[in-house]
Amino acid sequence: MKFALTLPNRGVLFGVTTPGKMLEMAETADRSGLFHDVWVGDSLLGKPRMESLTLLAGIAARTQRVRIAPACMASFPLRDPVLLAYQWASLDLLAGGRTLLIACTGIVPQVGGALEAAHYGLDNKARVERMVEWITILKRLWTEDDVTFTGRHYRLEGLTIEPKPAAKPRPPIWIANNATGSRDRIERTHRRVARHADGWQTSLSDLDDVAWRLADVREKAREQGRNPDALETSLYHNINVNDDRDAALAESKRFLEAYYMVDFPMDRVESWTAAGSPAECIDHLNAYARMGVHTIGLRCTAWDQIGQLRRVIDEVLPGVAS
Repeated sequence: MKFALTLPNRGVLFGVTTPGKMLEMAETADRSGLFHDVWVGDSLLGKPRMESLTLLAGIAARTQRVRIAPACMASFPLRDPVLLAYQWASLDLLAGGRTLLIACTGIVPQVGGALEAAHYGLDNKARVERMVEWITILKRLWTEDDVTFTGRHYRLEGLTIEPKPAAKPRPPIWIANNATGSRDRIERTHRRVARHADGWQTSLSDLDDVAWRLADVREKAREQGRNPDALETSLYHNINVNDDRDAALAESKRFLEAYYMVDFPMDRVESWTAAGSPAECIDHLNAYARMGVHTIGLRCTAWDQIGQLRRVIDEVLPGVAS
């Protein structure tokens, strides 16, 4: 299992981090050799924060090895796909081909989600349709010239973007989803991943739930004639290293509630956070390693971001199965 460091760029709004601190953490992760990726959050009006592409460009200039990505890009269906393809190609050139685009619908139930829906005139169905169309458009613009495309939400004729991305044949695109409801509905989201994406990400954390979804995503890939092992799978997760587990969970609950502006039940905090002593964090993460998840993203749910990262690097990651 590989690891990603998720930088809490929404945390600049409530004092948990600063732009300089996030760049320092990205450099530390890059030098450690233990992180494969550095991720940042993304949202426009739903959950405001430092804009993701701008932050990723700064990270690209300050790192040499890690892959960089938004996890996930909630604003994806809101952005103009041609402009996004052009911006992303330039970002990938800055990063020397080290980018990964993780797309999602960005459906947010809180007040900010309603504000986005009203401002952009999009319901949830349109977000899903645009996400699929935009993925198709980006793939083509990154690999073809004189692209013509007609969809439900976008049309273009004879367009070429230059320069193309550094990654060949193109930067990978994942889809992130956490669908709830009937099994049929959830399986539809997995089928979408198998048809359109190079990988799947979820922020769900219940072990049994993750296990069946992981198996189903792979089965859907097999049904599409793809090698299921080639479809990358990942978890968006949290960590708080503290020898006092109760204190780690209490701080994580406070962090998550400030970040998402909702009440988090303690059982969800416990499930979604590797918390406690290094040994307790290692045991928590190894459960997902045994499941066969390819990458787990770790966001430090502590106000001492740099101190937490150092403990994760020194005391936790070396003990997790790889």
